[in-house]
Amino acid sequence: MTTLIMLAKECVPGKVKTRLSPPLTLTAAAEVAAACIDITAAAVDRFDWTRKVLCLDGTRLPRDFTGWDIVAQSDGDLDERIAAVLDACAGPTVLIGMDSPQLDRGVLNLLSTEWPDDCDAWFGPAADGGFWALGLREPVGDLVRGVPMSRADTGAIQLERLRAAGLRTTLLPVLRDIDTVADLDAASQLLPGTLLAEFADRAGAAVRAGVTTGDVVADFADCASLADRAEAS
Repeated sequence: MTTLIMLAKECVPGKVKTRLSPPLTLTAAAEVAAACIDITAAAVDRFDWTRKVLCLDGTRLPRDFTGWDIVAQSDGDLDERIAAVLDACAGPTVLIGMDSPQLDRGVLNLLSTEWPDDCDAWFGPAADGGFWALGLREPVGDLVRGVPMSRADTGAIQLERLRAAGLRTTLLPVLRDIDTVADLDAASQLLPGTLLAEFADRAGAAVRAGVTTGDVVADFADCASLADRAEAS
């Protein structure tokens, strides 16, 4: 069995998904982030894990995380924060981000079960050059500590770090983080009927209408928040 860690930021306007504004308002961009977390967590919940950990930057939860351990992200740069939560775990551990809700359920099934004897690490590259998943049979923070983050070569450097440590590393499918409206549109094609698809449609309409600032985007009030939807269901 495997420990699953999801790294996330609290969904506060102006703190998350700011590259979606414009055409989205900062509030709508935060709702996209909340939808990403909700879809990802719901997918994780379908499988059995030794432990589920939400490693959160902030305090506000966008959904119910019953059955999860909630831990605060440590101080420092992203590599230090990832390293710290890995060091706090024992046994096979997989860390994923909140930015790739279109991850395949088959991959989660693979990660949650017994690892192959010839696999010491899983690595999920992101299309922007980063990575969306990192799995370690023996979680050691120093395998990440010092890797420069948020660069086009972050993934390549991290993968080389794993291989240089002698870890037999298996690659997972490449996924696309949701950072821009183009990313949102691409992800929504794989997630029809979700709140992300609604926001993609509205963002596309705003772009076609020539919106150039997030302050004058069309009203999103009729897109109920995740909390409102949870209460209604």
